[in-house]
Amino acid sequence: MKHILSFFILILVLGCSDGKHPILGATEWQKKMNSDFKDASKSPLKEKDRKSFKSLDFFEVDSTYVVLADLERTPNTEPFKMKTTTDRMPLFKQYGIVTFDLKGQTFQLNIYQDLELMHEKGYEDYLFLPFLDDTNGDSTYGGGRYVECRMPEDDKLAINFNEAYNPYCVYNEKYSCPIVPRANYIATKVEAGIKNFKK
Repeated sequence: MKHILSFFILILVLGCSDGKHPILGATEWQKKMNSDFKDASKSPLKEKDRKSFKSLDFFEVDSTYVVLADLERTPNTEPFKMKTTTDRMPLFKQYGIVTFDLKGQTFQLNIYQDLELMHEKGYEDYLFLPFLDDTNGDSTYGGGRYVECRMPEDDKLAINFNEAYNPYCVYNEKYSCPIVPRANYIATKVEAGIKNFKK
């Protein structure tokens, strides 16, 4: 009887183990990012990097970097072609100016709307916030990072820098990534979100 029980336990363990590793991450957003980077159909990683990929390198989640910004909409701004890391020049529009406090300082950044992406289902209210900070070139990518937001109904906008991510061209030069405008510089260290990619 003891041997039969041991046999069934062994079968149960082997049956539940499919050789896959659990998705790592301290938050649902981190887990989704890691899942996408593992997925060959979604990952920006080159095949050789994806095969050995386990997790992106995240800063520890810190509520300091979740801010409620004042949003000043700028509806009369003209559409413009945003520079990228390639010859591609996608059409953007400044949606507004966000003002927020971080580490005892007040900052203002321009927030944008992708005029092509806005016509895709699920992205009608999508806002794009690229930024530079004092971690760039050290613990984070030198060219800055991005944060995604959604259009609010009022004049307050929640920005979660714990969800700051790298342009895809950091992982693979085949991607065309918007270059962060110099005006969107935060003069402090934003130690939140995804760190630089080490190949």
